[in-house]
Amino acid sequence: LADVSHVMGAIKTQSPLPRTFSRGMVQDPSHFDVLVMPNLYGDILSDLCAGLIGGLGVTPSGNIGANGVAIFESVHGTAPDIAGKDLANPTALLLSAVMMLRHMGLHGHAKKIETACFDTIRDEKVLTKDLGGNAKCSEFTADICRRVQDMD
Repeated sequence: LADVSHVMGAIKTQSPLPRTFSRGMVQDPSHFDVLVMPNLYGDILSDLCAGLIGGLGVTPSGNIGANGVAIFESVHGTAPDIAGKDLANPTALLLSAVMMLRHMGLHGHAKKIETACFDTIRDEKVLTKDLGGNAKCSEFTADICRRVQDMD
């Protein structure tokens, strides 16, 4: 990382121990913008960060290479225990799509989907179980889709 900081100029780097970083992340996550670490630490700390914002069901992710090639995906795994039961929270997948649309320069589309997701959650009428509701994935998604259509 230090090699990159001298190339990029004004990048401030730190190399705290994982336990120190974890405490700092819980106390005040606003101190961190970009996190670079080995995969093992990344897996552990991404789960910690997911807990700070509401769980894995709402955590998007994006991996963007120096050449601009990118992949966007939800942080959570495949959840085989709920597969086919219409119980999953699609927020992480949808917000990952929002990140992808922004990366592609489609900011208007991204904003509509993001706003619809956040408005659905904020209204608390159609929430999946992990968010404290009883709605199915399809019901939650239908509410988001309706909101996007209403924006047009």
